[in-house]
Amino acid sequence: MTTESRHFTAAEAGARLDRFLAEQCPDLTRSRLARLVQQGMVAVNGAPSRPSQAVRPGDVVELTIPPPTPLDLAPEDIPVPIVYEDDDLLVVDKPAGLTVHPAPGHPSHTLVNALLALRPNLSGIGGAQRPGIVHRLDKDTSGLMIVAKHDAAHHSLAGQLQARRVHKRYLALVWGCPRPESGTVDAPIARHPADRKRMAVVDGGRASVTHYAVLERFPDASLVEARPVTGRTHQIRVHMAHLGCPLVGDALYARGRPAPVERHFLHAASLAFQQPATGETVEVSSPLPPDLQSVLDAFREGAKSAGAPLARRA
Repeated sequence: MTTESRHFTAAEAGARLDRFLAEQCPDLTRSRLARLVQQGMVAVNGAPSRPSQAVRPGDVVELTIPPPTPLDLAPEDIPVPIVYEDDDLLVVDKPAGLTVHPAPGHPSHTLVNALLALRPNLSGIGGAQRPGIVHRLDKDTSGLMIVAKHDAAHHSLAGQLQARRVHKRYLALVWGCPRPESGTVDAPIARHPADRKRMAVVDGGRASVTHYAVLERFPDASLVEARPVTGRTHQIRVHMAHLGCPLVGDALYARGRPAPVERHFLHAASLAFQQPATGETVEVSSPLPPDLQSVLDAFREGAKSAGAPLARRA
C-alpha cells in the first residue's frame, strides 16, 4: 500500500476545515480526518492547517493519507468460516470460545488474529492495518459477525447499527417459558451493583430493548428467538434472566441450574443489513453449531420420552 494524496478546491467560504474535509471525504471517519490534521497531513494553500480554521473560496486543500500502519499482532491460523464476502466487507461465523478483540494479557488467539491471517491484505481501518469489527459477540456466543474491510464500509455499517437498521436474530435455549410467550423486554441495563462481572436490569442504566418469541416448549425449557434492537453487553442473557428464564448453560445468570452444555446456549443465527456501496439488502444465516444442536435434540427426545407434546410455533 502506498501514500495517497487528494486535492480539493473550496468553492464557498465559511466552513471549518474539519467539516469541509468530512464533506469531501465521506469514506473517512471524522475521527480519522481529525488525526490526519493533527499529524500534519493536511495543508491549505501549502501551509500547515488546524481543524477549526475557516476555508475560503479558492483555497486549495491537500490531504495526504499514509499507508496503514501494521499492528503489533500476529496472524493466526484459526478456523473461522466466512459465509459472505464482497469488496467492502465479510461476514464470519464466529465459533464459541473465541474472544473478538485482543486485550491486555490476552494478545493472541482472538478473532482479529484469525482475520489477519484469513485476509492479509485488509485495508486500513482508522489508520491501522486491521479488520473493522462492526459489532461484537461474547466469547462463548457463536454465530454471525460483520467485519468491514475499510473505513468507508465501517462508517456505513456503524451508522446502520446506530440507526437500528441491522437486523439480528438469535436462538437461545432458556429454562422455563417466558410469559407472555412473545413480547418485548424494554429494561435498562448496567453493571450489577454488587458483582462487576455481571450486568443487570438497573434503573438509570442504558436503554435496552429485545423482542422475543418462543419457538418450541419443552417440559422445563423453551427455544426462544431473540431480536435485540439495542446492543448492550450480555443483553439477551440479562433480559431472559429478567423474565425468570436464564439461558441454559449460562454460568453467570443461571447459577444453581443444571448445565447440559459447556457454554451458554446462544447463537447469532441471522443478519440482514444494507451493502455499503450498493444499498442492496444482504441476508445471511447460520445453522446451530453441533454442540448446541445436540443439546436441543436431547431436550426434544426427553420431551418425547416423557410423553409431553412438543409445542412449536408455525
